This record gives sequence, C-alpha cells and structure tokens, in this order.
Amino acid sequence: MKVIFMGTPDFSVGTLEALIAAGHEITLAVTQPDKPKGRGKSMQYPPVKEAALAHGIEVYQPRRVREPECIEYLRKYEADIIVVVAFGQILPKEILEMPKYRCINVHASLLPKYRGAAPIQWAVINGEKVTGVTTMRMAEGIDTGDMILKEEVELDAEETGGSLFDRLAKTGGELCVKTLTAIENGTATYTPQNHEEATHTTMIKKQLGEIDWTKSAQELERLVRGLNPWPSAYTHLNGKTLKIWKTSVLEKETGKEPGTIEVGKSTIAVQTGKGMLQLEEIQLEGKKRMQTDAFLRGVSLETGMILGN
Repeated sequence: MKVIFMGTPDFSVGTLEALIAAGHEITLAVTQPDKPKGRGKSMQYPPVKEAALAHGIEVYQPRRVREPECIEYLRKYEADIIVVVAFGQILPKEILEMPKYRCINVHASLLPKYRGAAPIQWAVINGEKVTGVTTMRMAEGIDTGDMILKEEVELDAEETGGSLFDRLAKTGGELCVKTLTAIENGTATYTPQNHEEATHTTMIKKQLGEIDWTKSAQELERLVRGLNPWPSAYTHLNGKTLKIWKTSVLEKETGKEPGTIEVGKSTIAVQTGKGMLQLEEIQLEGKKRMQTDAFLRGVSLETGMILGN
C-alpha cells in the first residue's frame, strides 16, 4: 500500500521500519519540527525523521497539522492509508477521512484501558500484569476509534518503563503490518470500544519522580521501575539530588519516620509508609550511577539519617 507515516519518538520508529520491511511504499514521513537540545541548544531531529532520511523517504514537519496548507500538502500524495504512531498532534476530520482506508493508529495499551499519553510507564507504575498494543481506525476523539487488532504482552517482575517500551515498539510494528494486510484483504473487523470501561493516563512530568516516602514500599518500587530511564525517581540527600534506579521491597518495619535510612555494611534500606525499600542502584548528583555497595565505599551514611527535602 501507499502509506503516509506520521510519528515522532523512538517508539514510532519500530512501526516505520516494520512497514518498510514488509514492502509497503512509504511516500511521506510526517513528524514534529526539530527541537533544540542540550546545553548548546543545537537543533536535533526527531527519531522518525532520522529513520526516514536513512531510508530516503521524504520528511514533512508542519508546526500545526490542522492548517489548510498542511492538509492540502498531504492530499497530493494520494495515500491508500495513513499510519499514525505517537505523532503528537490531534488530526482534523479532513485528514482522518482523506485516504481510501482512512487513518489507523498503533497505541501502546489494550484499549479502552490507558487512553492518552504515557500508557507504557503507567502500566508499570500501576502494577499491571498484562498490557499490550491495539491498532484502531482513528476517530476525532483521543484514542476512541474502533479497534482492529490487539496483542497482549505480559510484564516481567523487573519490567522497567524502558524495557517495556522496547518490547511494545516491536510488537506494535508487527501488529501494524498484520493490520494493513487484513485491511487490504478486506478481512479486518472493526470493534467499537466500550467507553464506560475507558481509563485515561496523564503525561509523565519530571516532578512525578520525586519520592513521597509516606507511600508504601511496593508502590515506590513500581514507581522506580516505571520511571526508568526517564525521568527517573529521585529523592534528596544532604541537599543533593539522589536518583534511584533499582530497588526491592523488604517486608519489615523500623517504626521510624518515613524516609529514615538503615545502613548496613553494603546496604541501604529506607522506611516507607508501609514496609522498607532497599536501594540497590543509585546515583548522587554529580556522580556516576552505581550499585549501593560501591556507593557506600565513597559516601559516609549513618542509620537514622532522613532522605527527602
């Protein structure tokens, strides 16, 4: 099929690559504008732009996809279908209805659960045992379209936001190829979502990573995994930011104030609102990420110190 591909972050690239490998003709890649990044504020290409250019695919970067000139620009490509994966803008009706087979979306959850932004991280943070990918025919609402195919993915006990991201990106690409085959063959079915069962996720912001030690150790262990690698969970030690990369739950209590640490020869455990959280991999501001035993060889801590502001 002749495909216009719309996507922006790393997650989108897996589907773009899968469509190319399956022999579909990607006539145009539409992505967000370049953005300044780093201390030097040099302009950086979105991952989809980098991948598209590597394959010799034309790239279009409109600031607002709703503008009439953008709509007309897309129309001239006469695509059979538009595939949208984490593009980052809401498409107007004119684009949704433009191609022969409409627009389909690859969404990283089992709809109608986890509509909206950051479904991958929230699945880990909320302790889901199973998540997955859904392909759907897009409608004007956010993730409200009729579902086409689903693929379940079980979460590992040590699943992080990053590891699940990679797994779902691969699954999403494979599922999108199957979906296009079904659409082209006329065998695709379109199942309306039960909107009463819908749940919505919010965007992940850096502030979410600041640890509230009054929460349970189990909740905080999931938060650490869900926010790894970005934006990471963190607390404060002697006025410096302490990033926490890996933890485990201890079913014990000290009776101390939440945030109080208990230091062993090579271990650090923190009292929470329920249970204790053992810190296994941490990173003090200005230092490298390291295992706790290595950390303790360079930093002097004492039992009874309190983490946090």
